[in-house]
Amino acid sequence: MRAANRGDTAAYHRLLMAITPVLRKVVRARGAALGPEGCEDVLQDVLLAIHGKRHTWHEDAPLRPWLYAIARHKVVDAFRARGRRIEMSIDDFAEGLVAAEGPDPTEGRDMEKVLGKLDPRAAEIVRAFGLNGETTAETAARLDMSEGAVRVALHRALKTIVRLRERMIE
Repeated sequence: MRAANRGDTAAYHRLLMAITPVLRKVVRARGAALGPEGCEDVLQDVLLAIHGKRHTWHEDAPLRPWLYAIARHKVVDAFRARGRRIEMSIDDFAEGLVAAEGPDPTEGRDMEKVLGKLDPRAAEIVRAFGLNGETTAETAARLDMSEGAVRVALHRALKTIVRLRERMIE
């Protein structure tokens, strides 16, 4: 480093070749959560910082602590820049993300939440048509209503459901 600071480019090249593997290990040890690509990016930042600040190293001081301090600070900077977000490859979880065959288990819960906001008779009519597959005549007979009244009640209930769902989405 002394020779590099005096302008010896060959010495500077040898220095970089010697310190790069050591700094790579330091960065990987401290920044493992950054992933391999993130660690290589940090290593490049460390090398650039060394290049830009090499004049600040005191020749009478040991070089290794100065290098480690730069590496440590660059790893911390990388974590700060990343914030609280954690990046993980989805490939690691692809097999576990496959949805089971069959109906969506949350679909009924959402529908029951909406139906719970309707008056009981309107909810019963919607269930009869939408969930149980009853006809207008069957529902009218079971609820002791005329078929026309069932159709009107169903229409009103569906309009109310649309309004409720719009509020839930907002």
